[in-house]
Amino acid sequence: MNLKKHPKTLLVIALVWPELASTAAGVRMMQLLQVFKKQGYGITVASAATKSEYSEDLNALGYQTADIKINDSSFDVFAKDLNPDVVLFDRFLTEEQFGWRVAENCPDALRILDTEDLHSLRHVREQCFKKDIPFTTDAWLADDKTKREIASIYRCDLSLIISSYELELLTDVFNIDKSLLLLLPFMIDEITTETNWKTFEEREDFVFIGGGKHAPNIDAVKCLKSIIWPLIRKQLPEVKLHIFGAYLPQQIVEMNNPATGFHVHGRAEDVNEVMQSAKVCLAPLRFGAGIKGKLLSAMQNGTPSVTTTIGAEGMHGIFDWNGYVENDHTTFVEAAIRLYTTQLTWQNSQDQARTLINTLYAKASLENMLVMQVEQLQKDLATHRKQNFTGALLQHQTMTATKFMSKWIEEKNKV
Repeated sequence: MNLKKHPKTLLVIALVWPELASTAAGVRMMQLLQVFKKQGYGITVASAATKSEYSEDLNALGYQTADIKINDSSFDVFAKDLNPDVVLFDRFLTEEQFGWRVAENCPDALRILDTEDLHSLRHVREQCFKKDIPFTTDAWLADDKTKREIASIYRCDLSLIISSYELELLTDVFNIDKSLLLLLPFMIDEITTETNWKTFEEREDFVFIGGGKHAPNIDAVKCLKSIIWPLIRKQLPEVKLHIFGAYLPQQIVEMNNPATGFHVHGRAEDVNEVMQSAKVCLAPLRFGAGIKGKLLSAMQNGTPSVTTTIGAEGMHGIFDWNGYVENDHTTFVEAAIRLYTTQLTWQNSQDQARTLINTLYAKASLENMLVMQVEQLQKDLATHRKQNFTGALLQHQTMTATKFMSKWIEEKNKV
């Protein structure tokens, strides 16, 4: 393993190898790598996952890569040799597995957790939805996954929170100190008035984009197929709905029915092209968390959207949505038809997308904010950690419990 030496080094422990064209998580990871690359960091991305044919060629982009194993002390040797200045954990599951090893072997490294979204929030919302009961913060607090995720946040020096709603939950419900958190949504280039978006007349049909490994997406497609699309099609009999998504399960593929205008295409080769060709994006998400990549992509491509409160959550702040936010199926359908058929309403919604992107997702200012936060923490990391006694306590308990469990598993695997 040939690991190049740089003045500054970042180690990323990835849950999966990033796929830029398949998932919003892949887009997020590639954005973070670019920020650190601009700052002159030598970057190594390590993962215990298996690469797929769609994984980014990180080596071709100038990054080092390494295959690591869970419950294996070979990681300790690898981490000591690399001796990173910063370690970025891709979702709390990687921090659970490797966090204690990093703390033990690279004690001076700044530990950052990229939550992607609050997985426990998404998990509990899904459970409540399946049981047909209202979601409550009490149910979220009681779940074991919530305790695990919050513990991971405390054990890290900084956690990147993608949604303003989730930041409020962490500070208001758990009273987590703001010095441990940084609101960092997706980072998007400015959209100017010269941006060449397709016009109302140049577009046709509805679109939904969502990966098949993500439960909220599968439920949304089912909702479209059984409830929403038949109602839209009844009023717009010539219009089509195009479903795109990587790794769509067979039950979704079999929903393809051109006779009813319901087209299931699978993976989109070019998400931007697909989104710019559509007139309206539909996203009837009934559970989930974080920022929805499909809706952000719609904004970037000047495509108005209709979604739910869950879909728009934490994505538009005090500003109007670039389309409609409706939870009732009937009003959802009415909004979709209104957007599709009323040019002035559509154009105003398209203009609003520019406002949202340039105000809330401005790449330059967000990158600068992350860089400043990292540099500030590195200047006095010891004091920062002293002030996070809960994190120190949890780190101690984790290293006591997880360490010996992991070593037991490692010895068992040898046998």
